Amino acid sequence: MVKLALPAVAAQLINMLYNIVDRIYIGHIAVVGRTALTGLGVTFPILMLISAFTAFAGMGGAPLASIRLGAGDREGAEKILGNSTTLLLLMAAVLTTLFTIIKEPVLMAFGASEDTIGYALDYISIYLVGTVFVQLALGLNAYITAQGQALVAMCSVLIGAVLNIALDPLFIFGFGMGVRGAATATVISQGVSACWVVGFLCSGRSGLRIRPRNMRLEGAVVGKIAALGVAPFIMQSTESLVTVVLNSGLQFYGGDLYVGTVTVMQSVMQMVVMPVQGITQGVQPVMSYNFGAKNYRRVREVFRLLLRTTLTVTVTACVLVALFPKPLAFIFNDDPELVELVGRVMPIFFGGIWAFGAQMACQSAFMAMGQAKTSLFLALLRKVILLVPLAIILPLVTQNVMGIYVAEPVADILASATTLTLFLHKRKTLLPQRGPNQPDKQGAQ
Repeated sequence: MVKLALPAVAAQLINMLYNIVDRIYIGHIAVVGRTALTGLGVTFPILMLISAFTAFAGMGGAPLASIRLGAGDREGAEKILGNSTTLLLLMAAVLTTLFTIIKEPVLMAFGASEDTIGYALDYISIYLVGTVFVQLALGLNAYITAQGQALVAMCSVLIGAVLNIALDPLFIFGFGMGVRGAATATVISQGVSACWVVGFLCSGRSGLRIRPRNMRLEGAVVGKIAALGVAPFIMQSTESLVTVVLNSGLQFYGGDLYVGTVTVMQSVMQMVVMPVQGITQGVQPVMSYNFGAKNYRRVREVFRLLLRTTLTVTVTACVLVALFPKPLAFIFNDDPELVELVGRVMPIFFGGIWAFGAQMACQSAFMAMGQAKTSLFLALLRKVILLVPLAIILPLVTQNVMGIYVAEPVADILASATTLTLFLHKRKTLLPQRGPNQPDKQGAQ
């Protein structure tokens, strides 16, 4: 678990830099930094939606490939990989075309104002050119982790992130391109990462290889990928929906300054959530492989350790955010008014993050065991069923912008409690005390 999880955590931390470094540099552009940062923030729903499609094919197929490997069916695992590759290419073409056509009205609907729309358009216009790189780099990287090559998966992200960190100041400040420079650096970096991932999966070094004969879409294979992939897709795409609802509400009740707080707080949220995602993604192949091999005792052991680890991370994050909200805000912008406001609302917004570790651990376990329907319900629960309605209703009830910030912790706590209860209820059926490949004694294997 440590061998697989540590590189996966490092990969998520590095991947986080793709988004956060852009915001840090843009937020500190002289004079216009706060406005430019807010403009970048309203593009997040589009970026998240593009990322959600990578999860649909990548996270939908990778656990299935791990289960096939655990059952000794390498040909079946490679067929899943080939179909996922084709799906990613098709989705990249559709997304690039669609958002290029409708980007301006969509951004205005997502919370942009006359002051921020120019910066938003500058960034997204260039970013969309690299959609295919995002799809391949993120979507296929899951298949490198799925075969136990976590270190290689980390390197694929590391190469692009380091390049992005180096190119950002060059394009933003050196060439004077501002927001357009940040987008250009990101596209180049993601292109390099995509080449690395595809090159590895086509080489003899990979246990699973992309083969042309497996890239022809088959209904049965696509159906299985979609059944499992719809849950992570909804988890990420609903993050886009949540951002739209938050931005729109904050624009209505408060204006650009309040929209800017979400940009900062979502950046800090990524600093918490993405390492936890790295832990769950690194551990998931261990669970899937042993579940496929019917070694249920090992799956239970892995889950218990995973739950303790994710809760430790999220509880620690909750404490740090409560103690140091202003220093965290200052990382992304030095505008006194924005830093002061974030310092007041961030402890409220993060008030339920301590419980979120349970949600992520249980969600990952259901994914690892191929429980598509349950994963789908849990993906809908936190964002669509709880958070979106709360973010709309609470400010109406309180007649105050603070109701929007309160919606997040309420949804986090309710969703996490429900998810953990559901897992405890289902575990006896999914993970019986004895399976055909596990011994009676705890230490016998």
